[in-house]
Amino acid sequence: MFSNELEEVNAMAKNRAKEILRILRNNFTLPSWTRSSRNLFQTLIRTVLSQATADKNTHRAFRNLSTRFPITPKALAKVDVREIEKAIRVAGLYKNKSKVIKNLSRIILEDFDGSMDFIYSMSFEEAREILLHIPGVGPKTADVVLLFCTDKPTIPVDTHVNRVSKRLGLVPPNASYETTRQALQSLYKPKDYLPVHLLLISLGRKYCRARNPLCNPCPLNELCPTKQMKN
Repeated sequence: MFSNELEEVNAMAKNRAKEILRILRNNFTLPSWTRSSRNLFQTLIRTVLSQATADKNTHRAFRNLSTRFPITPKALAKVDVREIEKAIRVAGLYKNKSKVIKNLSRIILEDFDGSMDFIYSMSFEEAREILLHIPGVGPKTADVVLLFCTDKPTIPVDTHVNRVSKRLGLVPPNASYETTRQALQSLYKPKDYLPVHLLLISLGRKYCRARNPLCNPCPLNELCPTKQMKN
């Protein structure tokens, strides 16, 4: 009896999650570049720059850096860290990020012959473990690289995905990064991991904001257990 009830609860949760995704697809447009592969190393650098930073500043910092230096492990490993600081200053936390960028460039150059292509042939678990052993690369950064560049099955949990998934009741309110990631993945098929990630971010930016969320016009208003939050 208990097993049957649990299966019914799981089925209801998946149906609700499926409906949430359907509504999000109808209300937001996915970027056209999401289906194409990205350069592994460049995506890694972009993601490091994006930490605790607005998108526009991430783009500016990456543009500044790529204008001055080739975005390769060999090139960045040789650059004086102060030059990296100057290039990415707009991204915030630039001193720490500069050290991370130079160090991970050196590690990839020395330990992996300057290429990250080995990741393509690895399982998700193996690739993620190697990335997480690089200083400065955390779970979100590793998951972004793996999802966007290799199509490996993961859902990166950034600040928007974390906030929105908890407000929607898709994951427990006090869930950790890993619990949130695995809970979301249990609700969706791997082919939907990328759109789920991007669409939850879109919802978080436009409606489900950290402060003063716009609950009334939100397309998920009727499905949201926290819609009573004041505008």
